[in-house]
Amino acid sequence: MALKSFYNESLLEAGLDEVGRGCLAGPVVAAAVILPKYYEHPLLNDSKQLSKKQRENIRLDIQRDALAWAIAEVSQTEIDQINILKASMKAMHLAIDQLSIRPEHLLIDGNRFPNYPMIPHTCIVKGDSKFLAIAAASVLAKTYRDDLMETLALSYPQYGWEKNAGYPTPHHRKAIAQHGITPLHRKSFNMGIE
Repeated sequence: MALKSFYNESLLEAGLDEVGRGCLAGPVVAAAVILPKYYEHPLLNDSKQLSKKQRENIRLDIQRDALAWAIAEVSQTEIDQINILKASMKAMHLAIDQLSIRPEHLLIDGNRFPNYPMIPHTCIVKGDSKFLAIAAASVLAKTYRDDLMETLALSYPQYGWEKNAGYPTPHHRKAIAQHGITPLHRKSFNMGIE
């Protein structure tokens, strides 16, 4: 099924998505993307459905074609202070703040979102597989965060972040059990090593 290019034809819409909620380490990252109204892309889909190479190529297309886009992150330290749900929502708000064009409507991937001042929103469950702007946001957020975790992995090579991006894989949990946690780990999360 082809992804839709808009929810409301008469409004300038931004799609929003976040990545990294279920990770044990690193920030949560959100992206906001405003695409041209009747935008089409042969491959653009939910970032989880794409290969790494496809995501990399599509990221360049989005950054070139979008009317505006922005990426924001909330650190693991702040995640521990305010909880992951609030941190995810904050990252989305920060991404909207950074857009060079003010959207008239927000399309949010998921089922909850705290109101952004003066801009109405619609929450769409599995929105990244239904709307191009949300899919575009998912690609930008994921590629940005994957690159970031690859870079952070250079400082902490034993945890395999360049492969697992901080998610709780068996290798990552085993490394935590052997080496303990780093300053980049989310201390409020269950590391699964009791």
